[in-house]
Amino acid sequence: MRDATTFFLLRFIVCSMLLPPCLLLGQEKEPVKYIGPGSCAATSCHGSVKPIAGSRILQNEYSTWILQDRHSRAYQALTGDVGERMARILKLGAKAEDASKCLACHTLYATPEQRGRAFEISEGVSCENCHGPASAWLGPHTTRSWPHEKSVALGMQDTRNVIHRTEKCLECHLGTKNKFVDHEMIAAGHPDLYFELDSFSAVMPRHWKVPRESEPGKPAEDPAWVGVREWGAGQAVQLRAAMDRLTWRAKNERFDKKDVWPEYAELSCFACHHALGPAKDSWRQGHGYVGRRPGDPAWNASRYALFRLLAKQIDSANAQELDRQMLLVSDEMSKLSPDRNAVAAAASAAAPLAQRIAERLAIMQYDQAIALRMLQRIPDDAENIALSDERAAEQAAMAMDSLYIAYSRETKPANAAEVRAAINALFQQLENPSAYNADQFASSLRRIRVLLQ
Repeated sequence: MRDATTFFLLRFIVCSMLLPPCLLLGQEKEPVKYIGPGSCAATSCHGSVKPIAGSRILQNEYSTWILQDRHSRAYQALTGDVGERMARILKLGAKAEDASKCLACHTLYATPEQRGRAFEISEGVSCENCHGPASAWLGPHTTRSWPHEKSVALGMQDTRNVIHRTEKCLECHLGTKNKFVDHEMIAAGHPDLYFELDSFSAVMPRHWKVPRESEPGKPAEDPAWVGVREWGAGQAVQLRAAMDRLTWRAKNERFDKKDVWPEYAELSCFACHHALGPAKDSWRQGHGYVGRRPGDPAWNASRYALFRLLAKQIDSANAQELDRQMLLVSDEMSKLSPDRNAVAAAASAAAPLAQRIAERLAIMQYDQAIALRMLQRIPDDAENIALSDERAAEQAAMAMDSLYIAYSRETKPANAAEVRAAINALFQQLENPSAYNADQFASSLRRIRVLLQ
């Protein structure tokens, strides 16, 4: 058997054939390019059918992606009946699978100039969508003792950093100036966008070690609290990104300069899209429309409804100012004709506050006390969360799930099965948004609070 040194040297030589000669000779660097997921598929790289014992990485990352991850089938979502109908409604002038508007998020969409070799866009959202164009770092990163930081310097995305990882996810799961889902697309049939890092990572499923192996000079991460860190930091980053998005929409900075104002995708879909029954049975009318004129759609507060409770627990000073700016955003955006300048000012002031809290959440130590406090605070605010709308209720259900998984792993409560069933019941109430009832959801949350005592 070849020794490890020989093996890694040969692999470096083979992979180096994919690199531009200038990178090997130390000359001026060429632009990094995408080379497609096939470059990661070898069984000795990331294509093993099962994790490799003793390896720093699992080595079955490609296999997990291609077999279990919905991202690998993102392109196929464009080729069915729904994709074709959306293309007709939006008058794209092409099939959805040929339209850049759709391909930007449903594939590894690169121009011919950005491609270092041929690959199929039908492979969907693949390795380089998240890890960055690989032409510069593919060969070197296989060598022994090659540090992750050097790959990052050559263009690899630092997905080990929970803030950067969330930002990368949100490019499509929330949107950028060049990638977005607006009300026009939702009306044509695209699902409304929502996101929560820990829950989405769990069903992805994760194809990386949890926790990651400790790095020199850094403490090892407790596996019990990885999900809580992802939930907390992910909430903060999502709010910051949402405020950035609201700012450029208010300033009409989208790349095509076609922003409608107010953009209804920023508002609560279910303020208008819900079952209309007898007035006597309407929980909405029963509670009234606090802070807005009846009939004006409310701002979608789901990206703040849960996070505000966490922010107050860990950074009260920033949380207080964030609360003030978010109230300005909510009040203005819940008007029939929100003032663009007022919205942009409040949103741009809120964004750095959320970022500061995200940076703290990304590195702080988590424990049972923090998880339990949040498990209690969320039901304590049950009515406000439930009345926000179904999207806020979704965030509450996912939060309770993530937090309780971590909390119960070590404490092993005697009534764990009962609490688990109560959390599952939250999700059941969200299966049919038209049938959602805020009073029932709030009552279910409060029941969990009693069980946690």
